[in-house]
Amino acid sequence: MVSFFILIVIALEWLFSYIYNSPGILYIAVIIAVAQSLIGYYAGDSIVLATSGAQQIQKKDQPELWRIVENLAITSGLPMPKVFIINDPAPNAFATGRDPKHASIAVTTGLLSILEKRELEGVIAHEMSHVGNYDIRLMTIVAILVGVVAIISDLFLRARFFGVGRRDERESGGQIQLILLIVSIAAAILAPLIATIVQLAISRKREFLADADGALLTRFPDGLASALEKISKFHRPLEHASSATAHLYIDNPLEEKEGDKGEEEPGLLSKIFATHPPIKERIKILRGKG
Repeated sequence: MVSFFILIVIALEWLFSYIYNSPGILYIAVIIAVAQSLIGYYAGDSIVLATSGAQQIQKKDQPELWRIVENLAITSGLPMPKVFIINDPAPNAFATGRDPKHASIAVTTGLLSILEKRELEGVIAHEMSHVGNYDIRLMTIVAILVGVVAIISDLFLRARFFGVGRRDERESGGQIQLILLIVSIAAAILAPLIATIVQLAISRKREFLADADGALLTRFPDGLASALEKISKFHRPLEHASSATAHLYIDNPLEEKEGDKGEEEPGLLSKIFATHPPIKERIKILRGKG
């Protein structure tokens, strides 16, 4: 899927630079893409933690949480990640960082208040699995690629609007040029949408994998299943979450559940654009009923 992303980026850059007969557009797109990639890769976790309102803690601040993270880090053979608390009543958690040596785990005060120890262990094991599976790096790269596709498409549409550097129709034939123009406009509109769909599909797959590996880590899958049940019953969205970071959390932080309506089977369109697989499905799999 990442290779597919890269192919999309290369194809868009070639198509748009050909249409406008101007390598300048390509150079601008590459410079912006490289800059965004470097910032996202090396500072993305700091930006996510800052925008989420997370505050780093030490062992004396939350001894039980710290011990759970420490024990699971030892069990999984991973370095001890930094631990953060988000002051928010909505129960949720996420992991971020570019690799296990630079990983951070953040949990909300709401999560700490409603979960028992075995349930909290299940959630932390899920997040540690994201770290161990390098999902934190993968999702950072995917998010950067989605951003690059959006930037290239936006540059093309803006250049088209202002009439920058259009290729002379006589140069390659009016009909061919018209076809390429229609294809390029369609690509500029559809590429960001397709890129987002691929990003969300990757996110959902990695959530299933983290559930499975987290259950193996604790040897108690019902702990995570029970935690997910409690999380799903909380109706308020997370205050500082955004669509750019929603895929990082253990459950969609933007979703405002409405009692029993949240238990209805989601439609096909909802599934395609969902950041996470349905919690009911995740619980069934963890309990061996899926």
